[in-house]
Amino acid sequence: MPDIGSPEFVFWFRQAAPYIHAFRNRTFVVAFGGDLIRDGDLGWLAHDLNTLVSLGVNLVLVHGARPQINERLHEAELPCRFEQGVRITERESVNQVLQAIGQVRFEIEATLSMGMANSPMANADIRVAGGNFVTAQPIGVREGVDMQYSGEVRKLDVAAMRDRLEFGETILLSPIGYSPTGEVFNLTLEDVATSTAVALQADKLIFLLDQPGVVDEEGTLLNELTAAEAEHYVPSELHVTDDIDFYLPCCIRAVRHGVGRAHLISRHMDGGLLTELFTHEGIGTMISRESLETLRRATIDDVGGILALIEPLEEQGVLVKRSRELLEREIERFAVLEHDRKIIGCVSLHTFEEGEIAELAGLAVHPDYRDGGRGEQLMKHVEREARRLKIKQLFVLTTRTAHWFIERGFKPADVEVLPMKKKTLYNWQRRSKVFIKTL
Repeated sequence: MPDIGSPEFVFWFRQAAPYIHAFRNRTFVVAFGGDLIRDGDLGWLAHDLNTLVSLGVNLVLVHGARPQINERLHEAELPCRFEQGVRITERESVNQVLQAIGQVRFEIEATLSMGMANSPMANADIRVAGGNFVTAQPIGVREGVDMQYSGEVRKLDVAAMRDRLEFGETILLSPIGYSPTGEVFNLTLEDVATSTAVALQADKLIFLLDQPGVVDEEGTLLNELTAAEAEHYVPSELHVTDDIDFYLPCCIRAVRHGVGRAHLISRHMDGGLLTELFTHEGIGTMISRESLETLRRATIDDVGGILALIEPLEEQGVLVKRSRELLEREIERFAVLEHDRKIIGCVSLHTFEEGEIAELAGLAVHPDYRDGGRGEQLMKHVEREARRLKIKQLFVLTTRTAHWFIERGFKPADVEVLPMKKKTLYNWQRRSKVFIKTL
């Protein structure tokens, strides 16, 4: 993050504002393993969590304790066995498992209770709620192996959890569950987190992991994936040491069952959680059910977003200046392209009394999104709408983008071909070039 007081910081803070508004009263499920606590990274995570709570986010935290359990079993000289990445919890190991989980939980609660002056936790008011929210059942026999006291989530007490969240408390879930017969079962972090996110219909499910996120064959981090795209990166064989193998299928399951977004973020970056959530680029991989981009008709609520998009181009002389009042009057002529609720492109179609000719105007794409064919997508949207209205020709006036339109079938034309109203308003000082395309 840039230094406070610098132009970069002001720009970053302003860019974060839409997310701050959008996240208020939303529910996030954040899951992290015991290795984060073991390695001493819980402090910075607590700072990030405190920031989210102060912004009105409802938090459900799910922790793991695998390294702590391994250590206790080793000290007790008890076996440490896994089947497909899931611990086989034997009767003799249950007490060691519970002690390790309890130790981790107490450490998390203590860290979240800090309120030291002159620190990010100053005046923090994170009230941690716990309880028997998770009902579990035994996994049973898996491929001939009795998993004994290892279990899976059967159901969650959603009503009780929502009561705690509405009361302003942060829920902390441990990887254990209880059966109606009073037995306790050791659960996996990913099962508890995913089941909770789905049951609450959370807005986000976030896993903190060792890897930076999902990478392609060339090692490039993939910032965004749909559930269908993410399936191509689910391994055919499970690697017990690779967090992605466990968490990516959970993300796909979550978004397909109603969770808004799922995120895979490196646990090694201080402030990584905030960077992922409050910047356009993020630092990890975000999985959504469908594409994050939508092209739709503009509404009056989009005026501010359109102005923010076109004003820099107006100052550069690329677009003709439009007042807010004019834009409000003409808003029904506009279409907008949204990326995760942010307007990144716009275009308008202006018709005239002549009927068979119309203007493509106000075409703009945010600088960060200009390499993905979005301008052409907006242009084709206007062409489809024009054909629907039985319009035979489209024209455009431009001073800077002549070649872009020529490459897409527009041809140079004289001012005289313009409709009478447009010809009357033509700015001879600006000397925009006219291009026309027959549909």
